[in-house]
Amino acid sequence: MGTDPPLSGSPATLDPALALLGQAARELGLRAWVVGGYVRDHLLGRVPGELDVVVEGDALRLAERFAQLTGARRPVLFPRFGTAQVTWQGRLVEFATARAESYSPDSRKPKVRPATLEEDLLRRDFTVNAILMDFEGQVYDPLGGVADLERRLLRTPRDPLVTFKDDPLRMLRAIRLAVQLGFELDPALLPAMQRLRERARPPVLSVERVNEELRKAMVSEDPRRALELLDAGGLMEMLMPEVSACHGVEQGGWHTHDVFGHTLETVQNTEPDLVLRLAALFHDVGKPPTATPDGAFHGHDEIGAGMAREALTRLRFSNAEVEEAARLVRLHLRPVFYSSEWGDGAVRKLARDAGPLLPKLLALARADIAASAYPHGDKLDELEERLRSVLSEAPSRMHIPVTGRDIMAVRGIEAGPEVGRLKARLEELVLEGTLPPEREALLAYLRDQEES
Repeated sequence: MGTDPPLSGSPATLDPALALLGQAARELGLRAWVVGGYVRDHLLGRVPGELDVVVEGDALRLAERFAQLTGARRPVLFPRFGTAQVTWQGRLVEFATARAESYSPDSRKPKVRPATLEEDLLRRDFTVNAILMDFEGQVYDPLGGVADLERRLLRTPRDPLVTFKDDPLRMLRAIRLAVQLGFELDPALLPAMQRLRERARPPVLSVERVNEELRKAMVSEDPRRALELLDAGGLMEMLMPEVSACHGVEQGGWHTHDVFGHTLETVQNTEPDLVLRLAALFHDVGKPPTATPDGAFHGHDEIGAGMAREALTRLRFSNAEVEEAARLVRLHLRPVFYSSEWGDGAVRKLARDAGPLLPKLLALARADIAASAYPHGDKLDELEERLRSVLSEAPSRMHIPVTGRDIMAVRGIEAGPEVGRLKARLEELVLEGTLPPEREALLAYLRDQEES
């Protein structure tokens, strides 16, 4: 293998698995190296994750011997692809025979053949993931990945049109790695994404893999940049057309951006909580379909909640994540519209409707307000104080001490919609402060109402 002279690694900080990998390779007479994210993160001073080992020869034999030396369970073997996996001390070590791959236009499942190490490195996603390290910590860099690490640049080993066409998931990986590592994209990458954006659709690219990259990007330190890159690469339009449609939708009042720009600002103002950021991303998607000539967006919260639910389901987020994000979208205007003139009943109803999502709802409202020039953001401090007050009431007005069976017994009725209606009425009266949250008082009210 023709390489640059080896660079110095930091053997003292290497994974203890490397010595055993080296022993196994020597015993079998195989040449092998660590490659990929482990080497990249090691050189960046980050905590490395899983180990990827590329082997000139039979990777399955090396995996078998490594498992024997470590006392791990037998490897999971994939002979068709020349790969194997060993789990040792709770970590995954992946072995792969140096290989080349070819793809059909409508698939990202490759046809695999053995290849030279140079060919194997060229098929990888980015040069910073094509740096080799031997088991003593010496680094070999035939494609200039170390220089790209120093420049903090993501560059593909081949023409990005070839790299992304082979595996369109790499377009999303480029964006995710850029925001996770704080790297820039090589200037050729975004134009290649734009040309190949249609390959981001199923069945070429599985929704599950898209979901994995999106959730990592959304909880990164710079989610706004991730969304800007998705948009610039044409992938936002492919994957989240509801958000892309917010471009150019102007809004007045205290707003300083169009709906798309405001959305990105709102997301950036949130903490790295996935559900909260998904809610921020979709909180105004109801505005384009509800926009009126006079600049109003009546019902955009309700419409947007349905659109968020549909989009997040399509993107295969979990049922809980979908429902929580949609609920936050539906409620997002309530804290924003808070006024000191609210009665305690209105404050209690907000707490009831938000339930355990109340902290995230308030965080979304703060982010929403901060993404505009609204001058009264401090009113949310007052709202939070009032919420604390009503939630600490004893006895609590948030749950009435009367059951459906109690209502049936007092009214002499069978189970049915009337029971639910009466219970909901009692809850409203208690929340409003009209009735005390006391069992006997509520039962007496039921009896009195029946007589009247």
